[in-house]
Amino acid sequence: MTMFSTDQISHYRSKGYISPLSALTSNEAKEIRNEIEKIEKNWPGALEGINRNYVHLISPILNKVCLNKNILDAVESIIGKNILICGTTLFIKEKKEKGFVSFHQDAKYIGLEPHNWVTVWLAVTDTNENNGCMRMLPGSHKENLKFHEEKFDKNNLLTRGQTIKDVSLDKTDPIVLKAGEISLHHPLIVHGSGLNNSDDRRIGFVIQSYIGTNVKQVIGKMYVQKARGEDKYNYHEYSEIPLKLMGKNEIISQNKANKELSKIFYNGSNKKGKF
Repeated sequence: MTMFSTDQISHYRSKGYISPLSALTSNEAKEIRNEIEKIEKNWPGALEGINRNYVHLISPILNKVCLNKNILDAVESIIGKNILICGTTLFIKEKKEKGFVSFHQDAKYIGLEPHNWVTVWLAVTDTNENNGCMRMLPGSHKENLKFHEEKFDKNNLLTRGQTIKDVSLDKTDPIVLKAGEISLHHPLIVHGSGLNNSDDRRIGFVIQSYIGTNVKQVIGKMYVQKARGEDKYNYHEYSEIPLKLMGKNEIISQNKANKELSKIFYNGSNKKGKF
């Protein structure tokens, strides 16, 4: 992948997202799935709850994905050449399960300002309307933050079950991706996803998010890693680069980052969800 064309940039600015984009091969996507399932098998519970976040800190393979040139070229086209990795998340929907993601805006609770950042959603498995792909409300990123009702639904994969009501599915665009493809979306775009009705898991590895070095965390503290360019601002603390899968230092690094992330996610709330 090279830098975006003028038409691609115009599409992103108009719609608030761009998809699909080729990033990894199908074999590389399979390697990621194998890594995730290896962790699940050998370290039960290690990817559950809050630990589905900052997963690149416990796996050199997942960390390498965040530094992929194809992905970074796309990100640079949107936010500029000075790029930090601010976090990662796994969104896994088991086959025939009830898990969903309500319609929401990423910027609602994350505390990253200004909005010079972008979320990259990597399909580890094929993702389509049958297995609960994302759906975007095009152009909604041009509006302000909307009211989110906090439902704390046990089947909602979001922290607070944050929900924008009355979003018409007919007005949303499905984000259909092959394994190894990515989509990019704006922090203010309204998006969500439905149930997995297929006979296989639906796995998404989400770099949430790539931020420009000029972006501050106004609620709490986040741990970052430099992906490209230079950081003249030094607003954030830097995480350790993982050298070993689920090593002692790697787990300590992830736990430290997730402790701070949980404070951000639940800032101002007297209730906590499972993530």
